[in-house]
Amino acid sequence: MDSSSNLTLTIAKHSYQASRQLAMASGTSRRQGVTALAKNMEASFDEILEANTLDLEMSREMAVSELILDWLKLTPERLEMTVKILKQLAKSADLTRRLINAPYQLEPCQSYSQLMPLGTIALIYEAFPELALIAAGMCLKTGNSLILRGCSTASNSNLALSRIIQEALAETDLPPQSIEVIFPETGSTIEELIVQDRYINLIIPYGRPSLVRKVTEKATAPVLPTAIGNCYLYWSASGDLDLTRHAIIDSHNGQPDAVNAIEKVLIHSSKKPSSLIALFTSLQEQGFKLRADTQLCQEFSEYLQPMQASEWRKPYIGKIVSFRYVDSFKEAIAWINRYSSGHADCLITESYQENRYFVQNVNSALVYVNTSPRFSRNPNCGEAVFLGMSNQKGYRQGLISLETFTTVKQVVQG
Repeated sequence: MDSSSNLTLTIAKHSYQASRQLAMASGTSRRQGVTALAKNMEASFDEILEANTLDLEMSREMAVSELILDWLKLTPERLEMTVKILKQLAKSADLTRRLINAPYQLEPCQSYSQLMPLGTIALIYEAFPELALIAAGMCLKTGNSLILRGCSTASNSNLALSRIIQEALAETDLPPQSIEVIFPETGSTIEELIVQDRYINLIIPYGRPSLVRKVTEKATAPVLPTAIGNCYLYWSASGDLDLTRHAIIDSHNGQPDAVNAIEKVLIHSSKKPSSLIALFTSLQEQGFKLRADTQLCQEFSEYLQPMQASEWRKPYIGKIVSFRYVDSFKEAIAWINRYSSGHADCLITESYQENRYFVQNVNSALVYVNTSPRFSRNPNCGEAVFLGMSNQKGYRQGLISLETFTTVKQVVQG
């Protein structure tokens, strides 16, 4: 076993041991840990932004893609939002040990269920430096330990944030190994981390589809894959033009990653050409590149570019939208179920029957009807906090919230 493997194994063991201590820590202690994260981060904006500037300069010299640069670039606004999220997590209710009525009773006993921490979480992420603090806050709040494995393009930012995390833990009575960081520069690989199933209870890969697929295919520990892009919208025969336009444009405005961006639009074939031209013109004015199948390209060649058939199931992760005619509501649903990424799909209609049928039959984690599917980690600065979105069917699908980091212990009391 080489030195990097030894390092990964040692960190996994330490994190597992810390998870046992965290599971027994009081809600007050864990809340203090999250509060310390928020306070220390708020006091370190200059240091974080300076480190991030170094990462951006190095990444540009290495010709890193614009997509990764957008994900990497921190701003005061992004840091302020992260602090707000941490403060919200600190004051939110403690989910662990919450009692839930069991759906069954075993006579002559009393049965109930109890929410418990999962144990050790590993977050493997591309760019997005602030995700380290958000995930750390969510894990401390739910009594889980966390292993962070970022990418080399964000090395300076990740180092600055790891110092903030360790300083925050030092101010509390929580184990210093509650949040561990693995840096790519140590030679420790993702492949070494994702096979530590003896110590890791859940792995969350966050980034481009290639990263998520790599982790999902090779991990021996349970994986909660995240999804970005390739969401579908069906513009039904009765659907409103302005609402359709708003849903598409607004879905791409999620910052810094438009998780639920509508990239494919199915149009009922009865729609008037004037309505389509109005939609295409509005989108082009907003900087979108528009593509379509052969039929639509022939009809609207001045607005649309041809696309490959393989694109229907692939995310663009950019301001690109493709269009296609469908002749019926059921055809639209069948197409979405076949090609969508399955984490967030949208319907624009004035038909109640279509509304209910769509909700029941589209095989996606979240469905949106007559509203934008735009994703936010802290929508309206309310109580809810979300790390991302998952289309996982086996564990938890949909929004990755605090409850995602818990499991259920069933208790039968004689």
